[in-house]
Amino acid sequence: MANSSIKNFKKFNGMNMFQNLGFACTYLVIGGGGGASGNYGPGGGAGGYRTNAGTSGGGASAEPELLLASGVYALTVGAGGVGGTNTSMSGTNGLLSLFADIISIGGGASRVTPGSGSAGGSGGGGASPSQAGGVATPGQGYAGGTGGLSSGNYPSGGGGGAGAVGANAVSNNVSGNGGNGVASTITGSSVTRAGGGGAGTYQGGTAGTGGSGGGGNAGASGGNNAGAAGEVNTGSGGGGGSLQTSSGVGGAGGSGVVIFTLPLQAPLATFSGGVTQTSAIVGANRVYTVTATSTTSETVTIS
Repeated sequence: MANSSIKNFKKFNGMNMFQNLGFACTYLVIGGGGGASGNYGPGGGAGGYRTNAGTSGGGASAEPELLLASGVYALTVGAGGVGGTNTSMSGTNGLLSLFADIISIGGGASRVTPGSGSAGGSGGGGASPSQAGGVATPGQGYAGGTGGLSSGNYPSGGGGGAGAVGANAVSNNVSGNGGNGVASTITGSSVTRAGGGGAGTYQGGTAGTGGSGGGGNAGASGGNNAGAAGEVNTGSGGGGGSLQTSSGVGGAGGSGVVIFTLPLQAPLATFSGGVTQTSAIVGANRVYTVTATSTTSETVTIS
């Protein structure tokens, strides 16, 4: 082999090749889950779910391969939305999560009766009477369920999940369950995340349960019962409150998460001071799990 050919081969072999072309990176980015309302509230929607390591939210295929060259990349973990605190308060949408140029939208909130669900990564559930669930962001999640009639126990729709739509209210007494989340093995074991919240009910109706992956259950029927919060670091929606004579408080959405992997040949990633993260070696990769960022200006550096 000529000397010039040998030099070119060495230039693009081993670490030099990685540095020129970028490091192969798999990721899972989930936005914060939507908060649910009280007052027989619908369920909150899950945060947007984007990944190139399996099925994305809304039934989408895995996203394209990502190569990260040495540099500084934006990083944000979205907080979950706030649950409604009384009969006049709706929930709030979850906040977006960001990794490099990958943005996952926060989950849609639910609103007090009468109100349609908010749009988001997945949509919040719709309230009675017959209000529509919030629409989802394509490739990130599913819509919320539709509320029931304004009679009986004013049933509401479940929040949308990353893996399924929120269930519609049934008849006049049964509120909808939250949509299921999506499983990922990016951390080395299968974990389901981003479930929708279950919908609350009035007096003696049947309350909805949260979707798989951390969706909050609605408050139990037959009292002024608070909905459960979505599980933290799953981007799941909060459960709606149920009531007897006054308001049952709505559950907050679960915070989102950013998980990414880099090959062991890559340098260790370093993070700005406001990042909460852990790392572990899984096979030929180092897996970074980021569970919180104190501002929206945090970063990760690969160098």
